[in-house]
Amino acid sequence: MKNTAVCLLLALIPAFPVHAGEDPNKQAPEWKAGAASTIITPKRPLRMAGYGGRKDPAEGTEQELFAKALAIEDREGNRVVILTMDLIGVIERLRTAVAEQVQKKYQLPPQALLMNASHTHCGPAYGRDEAKDYFDSVTGTLGGLVGQALKRLEPTSLSYCYARCGFAMNRRTPTKTGYRSHPNPAGPVDHTVPVLRVDAPNGELRAVLFGYACHNTNMGFLRWLGDYAGYAQEYFEKDHPGVTALFMTGCGADQNPYPRSELEYAQKHGRSLATAVEAALEVNQKTLLHQRPLDGPLRFVLETVALESVKPDRPDFPYPVQIVRFGNDLSIIALGNEVVVDYSLRLKRELTKPGGPAIWVAGYSNVYDDYIASKRVLDEGGYEAKCCPWKPTLEERIVSKVHELYRRLGATANKESRPLN
Repeated sequence: MKNTAVCLLLALIPAFPVHAGEDPNKQAPEWKAGAASTIITPKRPLRMAGYGGRKDPAEGTEQELFAKALAIEDREGNRVVILTMDLIGVIERLRTAVAEQVQKKYQLPPQALLMNASHTHCGPAYGRDEAKDYFDSVTGTLGGLVGQALKRLEPTSLSYCYARCGFAMNRRTPTKTGYRSHPNPAGPVDHTVPVLRVDAPNGELRAVLFGYACHNTNMGFLRWLGDYAGYAQEYFEKDHPGVTALFMTGCGADQNPYPRSELEYAQKHGRSLATAVEAALEVNQKTLLHQRPLDGPLRFVLETVALESVKPDRPDFPYPVQIVRFGNDLSIIALGNEVVVDYSLRLKRELTKPGGPAIWVAGYSNVYDDYIASKRVLDEGGYEAKCCPWKPTLEERIVSKVHELYRRLGATANKESRPLN
């Protein structure tokens, strides 16, 4: 990340002005939101990302790849945009290019842009030299998509709900000689499906942002595919014409979908996840159980914390930690790289308090470099530990930074206790 300085915005923009003929006592709407979506499937054959053994370029398209943007603005004019992509990850060059573009064109500061990749292994290896034309094209497309979402800002109401989905399973199995990649039904998981619901003033659903902590890797063939996350969005949008569904990947670095390796399983898991989103919305709408309407203000922060390399010739890595907080109702914590599930479980355990915000933890956000193992995983060994080039201090450094930023954003009005998760 280029900018390692403090990036904090705390409701600095004044409320919307009152125009002639308007009631000066009438408050601006609590929220405005706008969503936009576009296809980012490569138009020519490219090498595929995720599995090094595939040397040939993609041979066709099984499912279009999408990028989607959700822009949110509070009544004081503070704006944030969540940008999701059917890509392997958010490489630093892409993050930097898009952030600079939207700051220049739309005055959206970098700390107000959250970029998250679905981590499909059936997308392009877009950081390679031979894919420069695609990189340049997708950079412009993503910047324009942010502008579309901002242009579509309209009065809305926001609420948070959640359900559960069970196809993710820990893939770390203990053996006499260490840990191997194999389904482990006794291993830690996070089956929560968090959902941010965006409604028109009349209650009509406009968009949903949902997440899940699992590798998006059913398939490894030579065809473009959004995998289970792509199918989940596709199915939900078909069931709700006109609604934009966005997927934000959780801390699934040590989680795989099971069963897997067949296209029908990607479709079935996509249907299961879409059904979990439906369940979250239905429970909220019909029983008001677990319903959490979101109030403002909108606050956000993005900083980096230095991770120490295990190799003396490699410099410390500026690891991005971002938090988007909706008043005292919801905090989205976005962590970079491939994060194991321990971080999600620990942060929700430590930060969830009666009357405080619901905690939503995402991985694969804002940078894509290496694995982020927990100390437990590093001590145990195995694939995720071997792919993590940082010293065991990384967990405490990251968690401490999250706590620091979370406290800094905590100066919100006291509200009636609404415990949720």
